[in-house]
Amino acid sequence: MPNPVVLTRPVEQAADFAARIAAGGRIVIPFPLLEIHGLEDYNVLDGVLANLSDFGLIAFVSPNAIRAVFSRIPCLPVQLPVAVMGQGSLATLAEFGIRPSAAIDLADGSNHHERVIFYPRNPERTDSETLLDELDMPSLRLKKILIIRGETGRELLADRLRAQGVDVMQVAAYRRAAPVFTLELQQQLARLLESSNDWIVTSSEALHTALSWAQQSGGQSFVAKLQRQHLIVPHVRIAETAQKLGFQSITLSGSGDEHLLVALQSRP
Repeated sequence: MPNPVVLTRPVEQAADFAARIAAGGRIVIPFPLLEIHGLEDYNVLDGVLANLSDFGLIAFVSPNAIRAVFSRIPCLPVQLPVAVMGQGSLATLAEFGIRPSAAIDLADGSNHHERVIFYPRNPERTDSETLLDELDMPSLRLKKILIIRGETGRELLADRLRAQGVDVMQVAAYRRAAPVFTLELQQQLARLLESSNDWIVTSSEALHTALSWAQQSGGQSFVAKLQRQHLIVPHVRIAETAQKLGFQSITLSGSGDEHLLVALQSRP
């Protein structure tokens, strides 16, 4: 019988994917290692979103960034190009009617504009580095770029753009945090580590949280048990982090839920 699947996504983003996993005959165990919270103050974000015409590109670092923006405004200007990191963000854009190469009517119906969306074409490498390869850097040097992100995160995209002479503004739209490690979660982790499971991990932060919890619960023996669990991750960066943290069994699926499901189906 296949291993149970430990789904570590935030609760709000796990239900649909959990149902798809279960439909494939797998047991799904929700075990969120990350929470997504709103900002305490939206003044800066709202001010920027009210002036999107000032920018030549809006880049979203994650599906959470997209959802956070569309919780504040109904739509993006049709002429504003969009950049995202991977298939998960493309799918989230589609939830709001934004798709690559989709022709969109203007409000008066008199013209059509192509929605320009930049994203990494290689699903096995979806991150800031590969997104940069897709961007039209000469034209971007003449414009101001808006990056929507969490309160914390990598600076690579902004730093690389600035190094090439691009005017970049970064704005937080949400914040991430580890869940409170309750007694119930401690007990659940102990049970999970007593058997073999397939852990779907879509964030490097989640790996650090899992190791911290294992150390708190049972010291190095729990850490060693966790490191022997099988991980399925969608990004090279997460796989590299897992290797550095001592995990011994890692499957790199490629970006997006479809690739994660294929990786699960290939497991004995």
